[in-house]
Amino acid sequence: MSVFAFGRGTIPGLVAVLVVAAPPAARSQQPPLAQPQATWLDEIVVTSTGRPEPRSRITGTVQVIDGERITRSSAQSVTDLLAENAVGFFSEWTPGQTSINIRGGASDGQGKDFRSQVLVLVNGRRAGTANLSKLSPADVERIEVIRGPASVIYGSGAMGGVINIILRNGRNTTGSSAEVQGGSWGLLQGRAHTTGQTGASDYYIGLSGGRRDSYRSGAGGGLMANTQWQRLGVTGAFGHRFNDLNRVDLTVRSDGIYNAGFRGSSWNTINRDERTNASFDLVYSGRTASDFGRWTLHSYLIADRDVFRWAAPNSAAQTRLDLNRRHLDIVGTKFEPIFNLFPGNELLIGVNLERSWLRSVRYREGVISGPAISQVAPQDSNQTDQLMAFYAENSQRLFDDRVVLRAGIRHTRGSTSFDLTPNLANQATGARPYTATTYTVGGTWRVTDRFSLRSGLSTGFRAPTATELAGDYTVLVGTQIFGNPNLRPETSRQIEIGGTFAGDGFNIDVALFQNVIRDRINTQRRPGSTTTSDYMNNAGDVTVRGVELQAAFNLLRLTGQPDRGWHWSAFVNGAYNFHMEDGGALPTANSRQAQRMYQYQASIGTRFGQRTGVAIPWSFSVTGILRGPMWYETEEPLLIPAGEPNSAFIHRKPAFWVWNARLEGELRKGLTAYVAVNNIFNVNQHAIFIALDRQPFIGNAAVSNHMGIGNMGSSMPGREVVMGLNAQF
Repeated sequence: MSVFAFGRGTIPGLVAVLVVAAPPAARSQQPPLAQPQATWLDEIVVTSTGRPEPRSRITGTVQVIDGERITRSSAQSVTDLLAENAVGFFSEWTPGQTSINIRGGASDGQGKDFRSQVLVLVNGRRAGTANLSKLSPADVERIEVIRGPASVIYGSGAMGGVINIILRNGRNTTGSSAEVQGGSWGLLQGRAHTTGQTGASDYYIGLSGGRRDSYRSGAGGGLMANTQWQRLGVTGAFGHRFNDLNRVDLTVRSDGIYNAGFRGSSWNTINRDERTNASFDLVYSGRTASDFGRWTLHSYLIADRDVFRWAAPNSAAQTRLDLNRRHLDIVGTKFEPIFNLFPGNELLIGVNLERSWLRSVRYREGVISGPAISQVAPQDSNQTDQLMAFYAENSQRLFDDRVVLRAGIRHTRGSTSFDLTPNLANQATGARPYTATTYTVGGTWRVTDRFSLRSGLSTGFRAPTATELAGDYTVLVGTQIFGNPNLRPETSRQIEIGGTFAGDGFNIDVALFQNVIRDRINTQRRPGSTTTSDYMNNAGDVTVRGVELQAAFNLLRLTGQPDRGWHWSAFVNGAYNFHMEDGGALPTANSRQAQRMYQYQASIGTRFGQRTGVAIPWSFSVTGILRGPMWYETEEPLLIPAGEPNSAFIHRKPAFWVWNARLEGELRKGLTAYVAVNNIFNVNQHAIFIALDRQPFIGNAAVSNHMGIGNMGSSMPGREVVMGLNAQF
């Protein structure tokens, strides 16, 4: 608590300093005003092929959010960080929950790991969650995003993309740092870390925490009650080098969001969430003295926890308490030897063994004046999963390493057992086996030292869960959903071509792709019923075709101007999905556009300032985030016809911009102050919700669980001010 008290006392003085002198950045492993990397072609990435390789040899698109970008962000979760870099669509449903969509692959609305078509990794292994809102960026060194399927290396779930969160350790981070931050709506955050080396050993220890009250929406809006949150995270990384050939690394971490409000689709001011994710990783890496081979052996334990303290007194369910506890435990091992069989050739062979246990319980209480309420099955049926996967990926360099050809294949054999689930009628028994084979093939051509081309074909899959196969559960508002034992795994197939051009002062990457998702598992209402649905394989494909752009510019170098102590850079990330068709949309649907994904989106920004020749080195940055049109059949109870013509109507949300700015100044060596303003123009919008905090209000207040607290509707935070100090030692 002392770090937060320090933050309150320094804010007035900090404002005065920032008004007189203009400020730059902070963070640990990089200098406060480090220049952007000169070229992307030789940038080393690790996620695409499961091993470090130059970007110019990768056959798919990789988006990198480096430590400097993370440093200068005011993001309060990994969701915020990725959304402001135009990685994909993020629903940002509540402070503790989001869903994702990348190239048509979507995650489950609650971010459940095994029900996601976008796979989230931590240090190269399954995170145990696809809900990035429960994860803090405090101990993140960089994030690599594979855009498109990647199941050959990573298995089930990697259908639309892979997000690899790479944590700090004693090798990629140096020194010690402490940071305190305060801002609008009672925001208080603190983070600190220390690193060191002792002989052949190194370590990193990080601690972070924070809280914020419910926020106010943008222009014309008011209090969005029940949007508060608290966070706490800790990371410890320890490494030891036995000799030049062998090393072991241990990482232990816990991260989570607590007492997070869950307004949901009915503007609920009662619901509270607790969502945490913890893990233990042990990695042994070695190589032969002759460089013929190298290997990694990665064993991991994961504990992902969700506790939902919900209620819906004004819905058909009439509950004053609906308590769900969901525990997912995973234990796994990956062994990946890599052999250099002959000049220019590299063969990766992998084995992945994994076992997981999902356990859920649920307890409900009815309103005092309402009818007696029965207990129902939890939202997820209990299950035990086990898998064994064998995979291989081979690359061959040709013509002085200017051409690289790649091919890979993975065969996964797994089973899902139906474990005893409380209050589940017609409990299924036994286990359901599944198999999946995925592949990838492609190549790159480095045409010149500054220009490279790539093309590739890749596939992905997702295995059905026990809930989808044999579930019977009732959602919060009373709708009942049944499983289907005949479900097939979901699959995806992508074709992509792209190119990277690195000039004097700029880097540009462009990709053109088509991703087709087949056998989607979704719910379908039973004929003649509005309250009962079944899981089905959708007979229609989702087909997404689009073009994506990443670009970074050193504007002084690009224009031939001497820097003279100044710096000026800019970046652009963007995507345009010119074809996004849901071939399985109902014949009566008013739109066949794929839902919960942007037709186009962008993130643009510039940063400039002075490094030398001034008493206080400073920098100023501005970022614009374009959230493009999105189609959505909302779950919100809207007025008919004021809000929608019927309950099955697919809405088109219009595009909107959000602008953020940040001013930074190095007050003295190692001490940086900053002030940031998010949503400068106080825009009243939201990523997914239709019924905003606006008048006239188009939601049906009669069936809400608002309880008369704050405003109705759901809008994102309005104008927000954040101020902080960062000290490096």
